[in-house]
Order: sequence, then C-alpha cells, then structure tokens
Amino acid sequence: MNVIGQTPIIETRRLVLREPLSTDAQRVSALIDYDIAKMTTRMPWPYAQQDADAFVVQVQMQDRRRDNTFVITLEDEGVIGVLGFFLTPEGRTEVGYWIGGAYWGRGLASEALMGALGWAARDWRKRLVVAGHFADNPASGRVLCKAGFLYTGIVDAKPSRARGQSADTRMMVWLA
Repeated sequence: MNVIGQTPIIETRRLVLREPLSTDAQRVSALIDYDIAKMTTRMPWPYAQQDADAFVVQVQMQDRRRDNTFVITLEDEGVIGVLGFFLTPEGRTEVGYWIGGAYWGRGLASEALMGALGWAARDWRKRLVVAGHFADNPASGRVLCKAGFLYTGIVDAKPSRARGQSADTRMMVWLA
C-alpha cells in the first residue's frame, strides 16, 4: 500500500484510487451532471466549480480513522469518479460512489468498489460496511451486489440534496 499524505493508494487492474488533489476539482466538476447528482444524498445541483473545490478541501481534512475518500482514476483518462467511506451517525462505515456518465456500463464502478472493499477489510480492518441505493437506480444495486453486498430488506427515505426531496433507498450490507 502506497500513501499520499495519510490516504492510501488502491490499485486495481484498470484503476487507481487516490486522494483528491486540488488539481482534480475542475475534472470532478466537469463530470457531474444532474443524472449523477440526483442519485447521491449530499451532492447539490447545480454543481459548480466552487462545490468541487470545497469537496477537495473537505476530503483533505478528513480524519482517516473514520472517513476515507478517493478519486477513481483510469489510465489515459484521469479522474472518472469518486468513492468514499464515511462513518454514519449510528457508528457504521458506509460507502458511496459515483462514476461519470461516459464511463457507465464498463464495470469500472464494480472494479473500484471491490478494490476499495479489499483495502477496507485488509488494511483498515473493517468487517462490516453498509450502503444504499435509491430505488430508482437499479444499476447501483447491481454494482453493490457484484461487490458482495446483500439486501437487508430495509427501505429508508434518504434525502437527495439535488432532488430537493427524499427518495426510497434500498439498504445493503457487506461482511468481510
């Protein structure tokens, strides 16, 4: 495991997951459209350059014992998305991710998630990770299933900042 600052670098067959740098903010901002923002809980819409700049600053100040956020990079393409682990108010580690629309359907989200979960179990010593996907985003559910997540049977109403309202969220769990 290589490290920039305190954030590890995770390498998969096609991807490198690493700490977001200030130079990544413009690319992050350019990748995000409403189709991505509406499938997240925290991302505003419209998403401006200042939002990307604030995101990078926030990530660089994370307590790495609790939270770890990575940009997902593809060789010859650069940043194509983001994946992050964060501690929920209930004290569980949750994972979320997004991939730019031009990169959908290529297995890149699954590859990034499986690589990150391997790191989380092996190096970060996490044995349980939770996730959820909006019910109207079955593609994200397939990514989570492919990575080994199981449905809990719980459907929560989670806020979507971009939508300006809550959406049904199918909750899942992964055990190392």
